[in-house]
Amino acid sequence: MPELPEVETVRRGLAPAMEGRAIAGVDLARGDLRFPFTPGFAKRLKGRRVLALRRRGKYLLGELDSGETLLMHLGMSGSFRIDHAAPIGEPYIPRGRNPAHDHVVFRFEGGARVTYNDPRRFGFMLLLTAKERETHPLLAGLGVEPLGEGLDADALARMFDGRAAPLKAALLDQKNIAGLGNIYVCEALHRAGLSPLRAARTLVSGGKPSAALKRLAKAIKDVLQQALDAGGSTLRDHHLTDGSLGYFQHSFRVYDREGAACPKKGCAGTIARVVQSGRSTFHCPVCQK
Repeated sequence: MPELPEVETVRRGLAPAMEGRAIAGVDLARGDLRFPFTPGFAKRLKGRRVLALRRRGKYLLGELDSGETLLMHLGMSGSFRIDHAAPIGEPYIPRGRNPAHDHVVFRFEGGARVTYNDPRRFGFMLLLTAKERETHPLLAGLGVEPLGEGLDADALARMFDGRAAPLKAALLDQKNIAGLGNIYVCEALHRAGLSPLRAARTLVSGGKPSAALKRLAKAIKDVLQQALDAGGSTLRDHHLTDGSLGYFQHSFRVYDREGAACPKKGCAGTIARVVQSGRSTFHCPVCQK
């Protein structure tokens, strides 16, 4: 599933095509994706202007001049494609990825089209009123944004104090940190030299963060920023809005590298894979304590 860097990369690609533009129409190839579309979805979007396109965790939020919010999630395999020169009067001709999986087409004034393609249909789109946006269960309980000022060693100490859960599980909890996923948690923990199996509470003493927790806060921000600079990671389905691929996967230190030598200088360890809560965890048992 796309994580924060992939979703933010998509947002940055979509923003110039969507922000400040009015939606001339919406074409739906089916009545649902992972969930049914909000009743009147296409009709309610027609004529509305996108004031801003934001990200919250792994969600895209299109703020509309009607006061409603277009909530979008890429699921496992969703991607957007932008066709800039597509006159409104001409028929839509799909290009690029399999057009059988083009489920939503946003037509904008001026001719641009934004197409949502999703082979597995685990993504979704919903329209939320202003009140629903504040209370919707998908958004209301999200934690701090890891690239914002809200995430530092003190914040992590508050999250982890007294928690017996493994460190990796605590980091993946979206109520703690919004947008972190399996790939970047594995990578950040290796950079910080911390075992994903370690109890989260062991990094806190008397409510205060340890030096290791300060390393972790920095490692999370560093790895996310590096991934953003690389356009995210492409393992199976992630594509940028121009159809190109992210390439941070070439910088993985531990993720999906079971059996490889640990890349940390001076470490003689080998990358191991364990399963935690049904997910693969990659780490070096020698240098991650």
